[in-house]
Parts: sequence; structure tokens; C-alpha cells
Amino acid sequence: TQSPNVLASTLSRRGGDLHPCFAHLLLVCTVTHERRECRMAKPMSITSPLQGTIWQLNVTTGDEVRRGQELIIIESMKMEHAILAPESGVVSLIRVEEAAPVAKGEKLLELVPQEVGAAEVVHPGGASTSTERVELAEVTDEGAGGQAPGSATQPMDGQRDHTAPDPDTPTSVSEETADAAESHARADRSERAEGIRRDLGGADKVAALHADGQRTIRDHINGLLDSGSFTEIGTFARSMREDDRATTPGDGKIGGHGTVDGRPIAIFGDDITVKRGSSSIVGGRKEHRIYERAIAMGIPLVHFGQTGGGRIPDLVGSEGISELGELFLMARRRHQIPMATAIVGQSFGGSSFLSALSDFVVMTRGSTLAVTSPKVFEVATGEVITFEEVGGVDVHARLTGQIDLGVETDDEAYAAIRRWLSYLPSNIGEAAPRTEPTGPIESDPELPAMVPASRTRAYDMRQVVARICDPGSVFELQPQFAQSVTSGLARIDGWPVGFIANNPMFKAGVLDPEACQKIVRLCTVCDSFNLPIVWLVDVPGFMVGKQVEHDRMLHWGMRMMQALQLASTPTLTVCIRKAFGLAWQAMNGAGMVSNGLYAWPGAEIGFMDPEVGVNVAYGSKLDRIDDPEAREAERLALVAEVSNATSPYEAAGTMRIDEIIEPADTRRILANDLAMLANRPVPPPEARILASWPTS
Repeated sequence: TQSPNVLASTLSRRGGDLHPCFAHLLLVCTVTHERRECRMAKPMSITSPLQGTIWQLNVTTGDEVRRGQELIIIESMKMEHAILAPESGVVSLIRVEEAAPVAKGEKLLELVPQEVGAAEVVHPGGASTSTERVELAEVTDEGAGGQAPGSATQPMDGQRDHTAPDPDTPTSVSEETADAAESHARADRSERAEGIRRDLGGADKVAALHADGQRTIRDHINGLLDSGSFTEIGTFARSMREDDRATTPGDGKIGGHGTVDGRPIAIFGDDITVKRGSSSIVGGRKEHRIYERAIAMGIPLVHFGQTGGGRIPDLVGSEGISELGELFLMARRRHQIPMATAIVGQSFGGSSFLSALSDFVVMTRGSTLAVTSPKVFEVATGEVITFEEVGGVDVHARLTGQIDLGVETDDEAYAAIRRWLSYLPSNIGEAAPRTEPTGPIESDPELPAMVPASRTRAYDMRQVVARICDPGSVFELQPQFAQSVTSGLARIDGWPVGFIANNPMFKAGVLDPEACQKIVRLCTVCDSFNLPIVWLVDVPGFMVGKQVEHDRMLHWGMRMMQALQLASTPTLTVCIRKAFGLAWQAMNGAGMVSNGLYAWPGAEIGFMDPEVGVNVAYGSKLDRIDDPEAREAERLALVAEVSNATSPYEAAGTMRIDEIIEPADTRRILANDLAMLANRPVPPPEARILASWPTS
């Protein structure tokens, strides 16, 4: 009655080799015991866990199966469900056949549990791996009255729980097939992605660009981002048009995410190897999707523009042109994130529109920025004009002000974007990042000498700005546009600031329509991203004359005043030499929103230049004096009288100026104020009205 294993163990403890008779007896006992156990083993019924159809039988009667082996596949609701063996054993009876319907709880086959060989069991067939597989098995004991599927089955003494396959059981052949198919799918995906990223719209087109000294959009993206940081979005996008799908990888737009100096940004641009990067339906969706993600993630957005315009015939009909509405959804960005554009080729239509919606635009020489190509001009109006004349770098840098910086090379464009981003927070909800100061905060005895005492002597205010700010930190914007005002970004004691200053070297530092437009643009960006603005004032007044009136001096002057009054960011003002007329208020002087209003001791502040004022107010009186010497003496006396009234001490005496300061202390005083202003809470986005103003 003992197990052969027990008998063998008992004999071995007695020592010595087995006598041949005992060895023969042990063999007979082993065979007899196995037959007896087989007869005594209770068969278990494998039942269906769901209603469906028998898709595939992988065993036949008499087959030995291992625990976890796939027995039957049931198809239900277009899904294949694998029925696995809960125990190792022998299939004693199959109750179903292929293609037959099966009900939930119906018996599928009988399995007699017993030990089987450890060799791989190869079942016939092999389930398809083209659809998702679900591995299930429900078991009832024959002697337990066929418990309902899904009900709890308590294992009998000495029996294992038959409801869960052993997770360590080797995989079946069909599972290995599925793994192989998955591996193949991964390899196919990698091969496709590699081809798209390597060849873009064609390896020959990429080679032609490089041979001509030009860069692809992927070159531009990799040139800006930190090495190896680019993660693509929309790799497998392609044209909506059936006949263009094979030739439009990315549908003319490439983009995703990466980092610049370790900070995450979103980035996209036009792929001119695919139909000249023209605007299309799927490409537009990709651009908008990247924009949406940037807004949700609170990270800056950078755009490389060189599209050839709208794609024909995709946009000819009402359906196609209606899709382009997503492009202009970026117009409601409300400066939630910074947005920069680099124009790196001929840009018409979509990419030009996006540049006008950006906070910073840099353009490389040889590029064109326009709404429409000159070729269209010629057809529509007969006007013949070159690309450079309609929208070259010099046109926009000097005349239109529609770019912030013109550069010679692509690498300079990348550097400009990196530098611009370094002054700004990643989004409207963050404080601007402070860096380590690069200069001492102490009196500068050389600063006063940089400003001539005579109000009529010209000097370059940019040198004064550079002296007051941290060394090497000044980043001038629109340097060739509206040069009577110099403006840009800088740092004082590591604090990022915007700066706006009159430059007497150009038009005496006067405010004209272009200067006001330039100031409003910078105020909008600084207020949106919580950068304090430092104003350095040396202004003779607003420009007068027929041309400026026709150029809407009234509109731009009052728009500038509105921007100042609505700004929420801190402002600090220093009157360096003079401020006449309403230009004093326009340059954030008395009665405006300055958090610190200072003047140098020699500054002059009044309704107009004393010389001009005397001629206007006392011209008739002076004309009545016949003697030229007496007339000049009277005039000088009147000028001196008016000049005394323009002393900054008069305004300081009535608390219209906070303090008269030593010129040498200007940097130190501004740095101290900025440090204290840094303690103020960042205003919520809804409190920053200028964030909703147009970018230009």
C-alpha cells in the first residue's frame, strides 16, 4: 500500500545495494501505483466562462497537457478568449467541436489530473495573434455537482485550487507567436519612424537642401534644442488626400517637445521637403495639438516658419478652407506661455500669421516674411517686386517693426531665441527667473559723465543702459526700428527686467508713432510675464508735423498711455536729463504707475523746452524790443526764469518725484528696489489686462 517513493526511501536507509529481486519488486510497485492513482484520480470538467463560439481546439482525447497550456479558444464579441489547463493531466473527453456555439457554463472537456513529462507540449493549430487575447478558464469538479461558473469552489483536502494557472508555467507556442508578432510590430514601427525622420519628403530633397547650404526643419529643431532632447509628436501624420498619403510624411509640419538649457519647451515648424511646407488640414491639426499641449503643460512655444502658403487643392473648397480655423485659435493665447518665431526661409500665409502672434520674432537674412508671394502680386495687380523688397530682413527690421531681430545666420537665430527665453518664466503663473549677478552694486562715479549737461548735446543712451545693467546682460529688441527709443531685456543684480529709454542720438529721443508702438509691444510682454520695467527718460516731447499726424500719432500716443495705466508689473523711472510736455507722463513719469520715481539733480521737467516756451509765450513781447542786444538779453532772462521752474526740486517738493538721486547711485537704487519688489505676490493671470492685448 506504500508509495514506491516511500518504499525506496525505506530500503535505502537500511544500507547497501538493492538485491535484484527487490529492484524488480520496486519497478512492479511503481507501475501498479501509477495505474492505481490514475484510476482513483477524479476527472475535472473545464467549463466555458462566457457565451461564444468554439474558434479552435488545440487538444484531442488522450493528450497529455501541462498546467497553463492553451486548450481551446472561444470567440466572443470579436475577441478571442484562450481557455488554459488549470492542472497538468490527460484529456479524457472533449464535449465540443470547432465552430459550434457554446453557452456560459457549458462543459468543454474533461481533464484527469496527473503528472506529465516536462518536455514542451506542442498543440495543434495556433491561435491568430491579429486580435486581442484574453486567457480564461473555469473549472468544476465532476463530483461536486457541476458548480456554477464564477461561484467559489473550495478545494478538497489534498487537492490544489484549480482556478488559477501557475504564473511560472512556461508560455505556450501561441503566446510565443504573439510575442514574436509584437516584436515584429515594434520593429516595423521603428523602421517606419526612422525612414520618416531620415528622409522627410524625400532623401533627394534633403540632399539638395544640404548641398545648397540650407537646413531641414529637423536640422533647425536639433540646432535649437539641447542635444538628444527632442521627442516628436505626430510622426506618422500624413495628408488627408488618398493620392498624397505616401508622399506627405508629417504632412509638411514637424514638431514635439525638448529642452533649451534644461528647460522644457514645445517646438514645431514647416518641412519644405513636403509640398514646400504648405498649410494643410492634418498639418494644421498637428500644429494646434502641439500648441494645446504647450498651454496645458505651461511651457514656452517656439515656431520655425517657412511655409509656401496654403496647399492647393486641399484648401480650395469650403470644407478645406474651413479647417484652417484652428490656426487662429492661437490668437487667444493671452500670453499664457511665451511664444517665439524664427523666420528661416520664404514665409507666406500660415507661418507669417503665426509670427505676428508671437512675442518674439527673429529673421535670418535671405528670408522673406509676407502675407502673399510677390508672384501673386504680379498676377493679381501687375506689380513686379522682389522677395527682398516685399518682406526682407531690412524691410521689417527698419521699416515695419514686424520682427524683433534680424540676424545673418541660422545659428544666430537659435542663440537669439535661447537668450530671449532665458529672461522669461515658462508661463504666466511663474515669477521671472533670477540669475547670479555679474557686476557690483555700488556707486559708479563714471556714469554721470556719460550724459552731457547741455540738453541739446546728443549721446547714445544705449551706453548708459549698459552701464546701469549687469555687464553683458542687455538684449536690445528692434534695434533698427524707431531708434529714438531703445528697448529690450536686461538684468540688474540678476533680476530680469525690461528697459525703455529715449535715445537722443536719434531724432533727439522724441516719441513718434513707431516709438510708441515699440514701447507698447515690450510693455505687453513684460506685464504678461511679470518682468519689471525700468524707464530712463530724456525726452523732448511728442513728434509734431503733418506726417506723424497722418501716421496716427494720436492713436499710438494714447494707446501707449493706456498700456501704462493698465500694466500690473512693477515699474521704476529715472529722469536722466529732460522731460517735456505730456511725453513726461508717457514715459511713466508723474501721475502714472511708477513704483519708484527718481530724477537726477540736473534734470529739467516742464511743459516744453524753456527756449521754445519763451519763444511761444513771449514772442510778441520780444518783437516789440527794437534793440537786438536788449531783445536777446530779455530773452535770456525769460529762459532763465522758465528754466528755474523746470527744476526737479519743484516737483519733488510737491511729492511728484520720490527722490532726487546722485547719478552715480542709479544702479544701486534700482537694484535695491527690484529686490524689495520681488517680495510682491505674482498677480493672477486675470489681473494682467495687457496679457490679452495683441502682440503687435
